[in-house]
Amino acid sequence: MLEKYYIRPATIDRIHESWIAPEVEQYVSWMAEQRYTDSSVSRRIPIVVSFGEFAKAHGASEVKNLPDHVEPFVQAWIGERARRRSARRRKQIGDEVRNPIRQMLRLAVLGYIGRGRLHKPDNPFERQAPGLLRYLIEEKGLRQRSIYQYQIFLRQFAAYLERIRVDNLAKLSPTVLSGFIAEYAPPRVSWSTVRNACGVLRVFLRYLNREGVLAKDLSSLVEFPQSYRHAGVPRSISWEQVEQVLAGIDRRSASGKRDYAMMLLLATYGLRAAEVASLTLDDIDWRNERLKIRERKAGNTTTYPLSAVVGAAIVEYLKNGRPATTCREVFMRCCAPHAPIGSAAVVCRAAHFIRKAGIRVPRAGSHVLRHSCVQRLLNANFPLKHIGDYVGHRSASSTQIYGKIAVEQLREVAFGNGEDVL
Repeated sequence: MLEKYYIRPATIDRIHESWIAPEVEQYVSWMAEQRYTDSSVSRRIPIVVSFGEFAKAHGASEVKNLPDHVEPFVQAWIGERARRRSARRRKQIGDEVRNPIRQMLRLAVLGYIGRGRLHKPDNPFERQAPGLLRYLIEEKGLRQRSIYQYQIFLRQFAAYLERIRVDNLAKLSPTVLSGFIAEYAPPRVSWSTVRNACGVLRVFLRYLNREGVLAKDLSSLVEFPQSYRHAGVPRSISWEQVEQVLAGIDRRSASGKRDYAMMLLLATYGLRAAEVASLTLDDIDWRNERLKIRERKAGNTTTYPLSAVVGAAIVEYLKNGRPATTCREVFMRCCAPHAPIGSAAVVCRAAHFIRKAGIRVPRAGSHVLRHSCVQRLLNANFPLKHIGDYVGHRSASSTQIYGKIAVEQLREVAFGNGEDVL
């Protein structure tokens, strides 16, 4: 297989002579399966071969010893080739060297996950609270989407503890907990996010006390910040601005075709980012022109008429943009390894195109297009109940806040005689 990437026999012989040649060839086969470009493969192979020689020179005699030499090799590489570069460029070069090595080791060393961005631990407190995820699933009955949110907050809490050098959960104190909440407060995030983080933290602390990790239940010390359910205003933009966002997407590229289809789904149906990311080929009924959104936040499934514009955009992506893969998810990463796109990527792409259009809005993201869809339905005088059902709200109270942006209806109330309001 190496002959596909290198012409000179001496180069191929050098790779075959490496003491980690079987691991390198396994890695090359994996990259080919993941549809890495030839240039990417030929760029990565010399790095992993050089890493093998470095590790051997520094005492590694078995493949299982290799993980101990990753960081020393990366630093040596930067010192030799990027010493005079800027700090930012040195970090980029370090990532470019570290990532292929970690990918190879994940294939070659059983149990190795490294510290790569795509391989965050499911439970950041696995060593001291190993049964946490099982507790959340089996006893709390949380769904996978809720588990994912728990993991986000717990990773942030773990990072905070590492930063302040608290290495034992038994050392948790009111000061530590209040410090984390204070650091997590707005304007960094919204008050509702802070409340969610407090809720996760309280569940975690109760679990630690139950398991004997904490001698005392500290959950009552985590106070929920005062917030009001309908205090804010949905951050929507006008439909003209939505069209401006869509017009700013370059549909000549594969990523542009994908992004255009995703943005249309957000704006047309008011979908959530997670619903777009989890959409599968089986959810589209081309014959009957129907689009099915499964397992919504409310726990239900919604079926929509498939808009001609949305359908055409998805077809264009499937025919001329989507990489060949066995995955059933509609939207895929454009770069290898080809995997289903995540909900965070949908949020980021929406934010990118909103900013690209020059539209200023607090916390730009996919929800801006969702709110804009609701705004358009309100302007068309659809009842709030119908709108809530359309966008998949769990209860009518979730839709009530949109009454704040029904400007024309509010104006009629203001100029009415009062009797109609009663």
